[in-house]
Amino acid sequence: MGQLREIVTPLHKRTKRDYLARMVDDKIHCMLKAKEYEFDYWDGDRRYGYGGYKYDGRWKAAAENIIKTYHLKPDAKILDIGCGKAHLLYELKQLLPQSEVHGFDISKHGLADAPEGIRSHLTRRKAQDVPYPWKDKYFDLVISLGCFHNLRLFELEKALKEVERVGKQGYVMLESYRSEAELFNLQCWALTCESFFDQEEWVWLYRHFGYTGDYEFIYFE
Repeated sequence: MGQLREIVTPLHKRTKRDYLARMVDDKIHCMLKAKEYEFDYWDGDRRYGYGGYKYDGRWKAAAENIIKTYHLKPDAKILDIGCGKAHLLYELKQLLPQSEVHGFDISKHGLADAPEGIRSHLTRRKAQDVPYPWKDKYFDLVISLGCFHNLRLFELEKALKEVERVGKQGYVMLESYRSEAELFNLQCWALTCESFFDQEEWVWLYRHFGYTGDYEFIYFE
């Protein structure tokens, strides 16, 4: 089993959230709209998701951290599962111009609104659509940020086994909780989450499904 990392947590903590306001704001309607993963989720009203996901350079530090942590060489091969608008992948490509990068996501809008320089490296597919079109251990690093908690258990198993198959190293970040208060906040805030597990349950699932890479959890404090 890999290590617990802290790469995205500093970015996550920069945002303030009104948990109760989201819970009482016609949340079933908002969840259904968010799960379309299109314009409203990314760039529509905040009640449906990000409320405008424009890039401001914040992912550069995370990209630098990933390169250092995973000892990525200039010609590294990197895959981002559930890449969204691919801002992190864009920064990785900027820092490692000779690298081979690939990303995929379910969202047409997210992929179309990715930085122009990275769009040709992106495709549309679901994380649970397996097998992925790459040979065993093709990538030096496979990452997935904020995606896998949106899968049901049988879908999660498929995706994690593919991460393990195509990657020499793995890093997965998702939402979790350490207390009843954090579980409450997560349930209030989450619009697309299908799998609500505490950190110990997630680690157990990783082992059960044979995932040996690194992991990170973000919490709603």
